[in-house]
Amino acid sequence: MIRRLLCVLLPLVAAVLFVPSLASAQPANAGAGPVRVIPEPSSLHTLPGLNFTLTPFSRIVVPAHSADATAAANYLAGVLRPSTGYRLPVTSGFGLPGDIRFDLNAAASLGQEGYNLNVTPLGVAISAHGSAGLFYGVQTLRQLFPAKVEAISVQSGPWRAQGVAVSDKPRFAWRGAMLDVARHFYDVSQVENYLNLLSTYKINVLHLHLSDNEGWRIYINGWSRLATYGGSTDVDGGPGGYYTQVDYSAIVAYAQAHHIMIVPEIDTPGHVTAAQASYADLNCDGIAPPLLAPGYSSLCIPDATTYQFLDAVVGQLAALTPGPYIDMGGDEALNTSAADYQTFVDKMQQIVASHGKKLLGWHQIEAGDLTSGDMVQYWGLAGSQPDIALAQQAVARGNKIVMSPADRTYLDMAYNSSTIGQNWIGNPGYIAVSDGYDWDPATYVPGVGENDVAGVEAPEWTEDLGTVSLVQYMEFPRLPGYAEIGWSPQSTHDWNSYKVRLAAQGPRWDVMGVNYYHSAEVPWPSSN
Repeated sequence: MIRRLLCVLLPLVAAVLFVPSLASAQPANAGAGPVRVIPEPSSLHTLPGLNFTLTPFSRIVVPAHSADATAAANYLAGVLRPSTGYRLPVTSGFGLPGDIRFDLNAAASLGQEGYNLNVTPLGVAISAHGSAGLFYGVQTLRQLFPAKVEAISVQSGPWRAQGVAVSDKPRFAWRGAMLDVARHFYDVSQVENYLNLLSTYKINVLHLHLSDNEGWRIYINGWSRLATYGGSTDVDGGPGGYYTQVDYSAIVAYAQAHHIMIVPEIDTPGHVTAAQASYADLNCDGIAPPLLAPGYSSLCIPDATTYQFLDAVVGQLAALTPGPYIDMGGDEALNTSAADYQTFVDKMQQIVASHGKKLLGWHQIEAGDLTSGDMVQYWGLAGSQPDIALAQQAVARGNKIVMSPADRTYLDMAYNSSTIGQNWIGNPGYIAVSDGYDWDPATYVPGVGENDVAGVEAPEWTEDLGTVSLVQYMEFPRLPGYAEIGWSPQSTHDWNSYKVRLAAQGPRWDVMGVNYYHSAEVPWPSSN
């Protein structure tokens, strides 16, 4: 122990004098040094030459009897141990030079997700007011280490983290991604891997699109054929699949451990072919269509069976989902009359509320009589006046808006004419990496301002994405940009500086085995 103290203390005395106070705000990326972190922290001060080195003697120190700090510490240890080969014991007590310390003593002004991160030669200190803040401090810290820290086998050191003083908190509360498991099914382990990648960039919502014309993906007690028959195929006629309620609960628990809220979507009253093929009673004519029948669909709005079915589905999902929202979808209900659609939205709102949840849906549900506690997700294209009018109506009612404009955020859209993906969003019909990053949710829709926006979400529809590799290819490198739009102050957003920070993520994805598109817009390291 004496040798350890002598080795680390003597060179550090002067360094301590230059560590800025985290209580005083600093400009983002103040000072010198290539700190390339995504999302950009709201306040980051670099400490050139004052790096931290992780050693075999390093520990992770938490306050005694703090389950939240211990959870964050164990998560960090799980990231660092495989690549470094170090023991990194998680312990309580006083921190020593070379340790990583966690505390929940930060000011309440940081909120539940903000954090302070201080990295110096003396050690690392992560403090927050809430458990999510500690977790997000870890996500920033891991990006300060070399990319090979993400490896799952022992690598050679040294393990240096860049010296910084960070005080950080998010711009928006809702920073989401949507995965369409209805068109193509992804099993529990694949969804957990998706959650891992989301959490790396401080995304805190996973919207699961659990049902559509092509498949039903959640088992409902008393309505078993929804899953066993309606989930027996996919958009390509493949074998499909579904989550048991145990499976779904495992996804929810995994998401909670990564500070991600699951939002389940049952798309209604359209996009219901899989459900109607499973139960003839859900059709007004009493005749079940075949699976994968083409064209638009609609539930039978006047029929009481429709609402018995929905009450069972919503009730069971509400019991399994700790988050406050149940998503009813609501888009492209082209086989439902306007009057029936309004009636349906109002009844869905009542069903969702009766199970203690709030209603969420695509912005078309503003046709119903929504309460101020409900929320809508805007997917309209730039300049689309009918969509803009519904968004403005949402603002007038006090409904918060999740911004997901299709021409900026849809991850299934092709990057350009040479890549896979959809291109229906207009001229030219593509979303380049820069296009996905270079917009502001608070100014995108006229009449919708900062206080009206809950946050941003990037949907990933999977008509063309039948493998995890393809899902990742469309997700990366665009996803970190949406994370930054949701987290970082608008004043920090600059494509020219962002693309350099984005390029630094490439080697990390290489180590992690992530399949990503090597966009020519991004100055990737030559090894890529």
